[in-house]
Amino acid sequence: MFILNGEERKIRIALPSKGRLSEDSLQLMEKSGLSIKRPNIRQYQASIPSLPGVEVLFQRAGDIALSVRDGIVDLGITGLDVVSETADGTNQILVMLDDLGFGQCRLCAIVPEFAEDVNCLQDVKKLISSKRDNIRVATKFPNLTRRFFEQQNFVNVDYIEAEGALEIAPLIGYADMITDLVSSGMTLRDNRLKILDDGLILESQACLIANQKNLVASPQVMETARLLLEFIVAYLRAENNVAVFANIRGRSVEEIAGLILDKKIIRGLQGPTISKVITHQGENWFAVNLIIKKNQLAEAIKEIRSIGGSGVVVTPVNFIFEEEPEAYTTMLANLRRDNG
Repeated sequence: MFILNGEERKIRIALPSKGRLSEDSLQLMEKSGLSIKRPNIRQYQASIPSLPGVEVLFQRAGDIALSVRDGIVDLGITGLDVVSETADGTNQILVMLDDLGFGQCRLCAIVPEFAEDVNCLQDVKKLISSKRDNIRVATKFPNLTRRFFEQQNFVNVDYIEAEGALEIAPLIGYADMITDLVSSGMTLRDNRLKILDDGLILESQACLIANQKNLVASPQVMETARLLLEFIVAYLRAENNVAVFANIRGRSVEEIAGLILDKKIIRGLQGPTISKVITHQGENWFAVNLIIKKNQLAEAIKEIRSIGGSGVVVTPVNFIFEEEPEAYTTMLANLRRDNG
């Protein structure tokens, strides 16, 4: 428990309550060593056994951004799209990690396919000029959409806030165009819609956020944020890497190190770990430990063999901890910038 603004409570972390974003968030926490205990799937509160001073709340993605912005919740995972939409200019939401690796989508400006002469924003301006009417844009993201069109020097735009499926709006004459989230693009094709060539408003994916005021006011919240960053970053760094062990014949550690450091892939993150193998016959063999990116493994095996390596063993990596995560250093720098 800690006291914030006269209220005694646990530190609160909000996660999405349903859908793929919820599933991926829970999986990320578990794989990061922060498993969540939720006795009943219908309960909107849970705990993290490894963090006894923390409670987990399950909310809608958009509500998480609002709760963190207003300081009701200290930390959360939600989409960058809703974080950007709910930003009110007070800088109370601090994005600690903007690339959690799931929930990828794009907020785009979209028009119907039957508008054959409209393929870019300049074409939309021409259309407005010829119609002498405002263009009507239906959207679930009025703030982001308004900022986008204003930055493109649009003035004759009517913004229609809408819920539910937007794809039908241009087809029934409810709007001339829409802005909406796009992932695969299949829904657009099925509804005969197309993205403007220069219609990208925002690239989004799941992100880890915090309330700046609560971070500054509470050492407990700051420490929890550091732990979250430490373990999530360590997991994400490890996710795309494997550990490679091999035996290489040579005269000395220095000779083996020179051969490895001369290669492009097996140089590793910082360099190889090399130790002497005590053989029955007294031969000069050395054991080498390397960290290699998964998508470079085939080339790494070739490089190891090219310098006489054998007995190659490849194993998964669960965590790669840094001396201090760059994301934590960046978070502190941003806090100093915004809070003096």
